[in-house]
Amino acid sequence: MSNLKKQIKANATAVASALLLSTAVSQADAQQKAGILGIDHVGINVPNMNQAVNFFTDVLGFSAVTTLGPIPLDDAWKKSNHMQPKTGPVTIKMVKAGTGANIELFEYQDNKGSDQQPGGDDIGASHVAFYTNDISKSVEYLKSKGVQFLGEPFLMPSGDTEGESWVYFVTPWGSKMELVSYPNGKGYEKKNPATILWSPKDVAENQNQSDSKPLSEAEIKSLVEGHLAIWNEKDPKKRESLMAKVYADTIEMVDSHFVAVGHKEINGFVDGLQQKSPQSKFSHIKAIDVNHNIARLYWQNGTPEKPDAVTGMDLFVFENGKAVKLYVFVDNK
Repeated sequence: MSNLKKQIKANATAVASALLLSTAVSQADAQQKAGILGIDHVGINVPNMNQAVNFFTDVLGFSAVTTLGPIPLDDAWKKSNHMQPKTGPVTIKMVKAGTGANIELFEYQDNKGSDQQPGGDDIGASHVAFYTNDISKSVEYLKSKGVQFLGEPFLMPSGDTEGESWVYFVTPWGSKMELVSYPNGKGYEKKNPATILWSPKDVAENQNQSDSKPLSEAEIKSLVEGHLAIWNEKDPKKRESLMAKVYADTIEMVDSHFVAVGHKEINGFVDGLQQKSPQSKFSHIKAIDVNHNIARLYWQNGTPEKPDAVTGMDLFVFENGKAVKLYVFVDNK
């Protein structure tokens, strides 16, 4: 019986391995044959084209680019696309939605189809999500324009989407859409996955980096001084404001014992230091060294009675006007 169980287990393992291999091969084969590079546009039916275009341009700040129609639709087309026989011609406009896929708007004259928006659990219900670096600021602005929100922004506390904030809103014609923000990345990215989800945030950051001018030595030294001010600031809110000027949103602080990513994690770590030793202060040991986009700061930390209780060195890497990497070295005494 024992040998039979081992054989069954071995066979099951072989089948599972074969299925995984088959899936990987099939996926690669499909990618090659389909030749799909990405999402070009998302189509939305609207009851009034002028209303929709005004919303996307005047409220969301997009650009209307192309127009087609009105185009009469023959009976065969309507039948194959499950449309009402008496629905009239269609007008189509494409709007450019910042960085990412375009949005294609359809308005049917004398539309005989349903004017009821699908419910959240209806088959075919969908929504478009727009990325923003500052969701609170975006919500405040859209509310000033009379946009209705279905609640308040919710921050995902854990899991693959940890660090993501999102909230739904409603267009003037009743379609549900979304604002989403994750300036410090999502939780799953910390697991070093083989595939990273596409994000307009990454495209914008890469574009900014390619367009940016190198920092001067004086500018880098000023940022390092700002770093010292961050670590000496007692107020977490003021510290957060200083971080936005010195650190990139996705800055990585690498210590010998841990890695902190983003303003929130670093702010929490600094706050813990401040609480443990409220009288301690960071200061220079010697002048800041700069080599192209890299800087080196030798520091000490301690009370007025013993200012060099702890000493060490911070190594910075700067890109796009801010620190993107911070390596912390603490001296052993």
